[in-house]
Amino acid sequence: MADSNITKRALAAALRELMEEMPFDKIQIAQICERCDMNRKSFYYHFKDKYDLVNWIFDTEFISFSRDIANYLPSDDRWELIERACEHLYADRAFYRKALLIKGQNSLSDHLREYLFPLIKIRIAQLLNDDAASEFTINFFTDAILCAIERWLLDKQCMPPEEFVSKIKQIIQGGAAAIYREMNSAASLDK
Repeated sequence: MADSNITKRALAAALRELMEEMPFDKIQIAQICERCDMNRKSFYYHFKDKYDLVNWIFDTEFISFSRDIANYLPSDDRWELIERACEHLYADRAFYRKALLIKGQNSLSDHLREYLFPLIKIRIAQLLNDDAASEFTINFFTDAILCAIERWLLDKQCMPPEEFVSKIKQIIQGGAAAIYREMNSAASLDK
């Protein structure tokens, strides 16, 4: 297993270097392999294609980081967890900006959506006391969060993560409070 990870990390480093030099769609598997003195067979033993390699980078770096932070922080401090995750994305924003511009099947956007969907499903079930939240609801929130993250990271004047999270928190909490007030007002009028 250790040798496998060494090979994968070498391929990932080669892809990262190439992404600094040229657009992703111009990068060929042969160039990745040449950069780290490996053959194409080694690449295809570990990855289906270069998109799979980008997703592996996300999985090994971001997801493992998120798990470590989740184990470190108290579970009731979700905003702190979100801010730490955003700090990680922000610190490596040069890579994520380029990776998020990749479109099509197996893109990082699709992969990130697959990662977020079950997390949001669990959180909505907790918030609404509804284990069977509709797929429409889960898709709505997943799309909103994914779009916000992408827009934030792709912005040339990408605001610091603490500011981004503060704005998201303000929107969510302010919106929820306004809906609550409106519903209470409507309920009192119905009486």
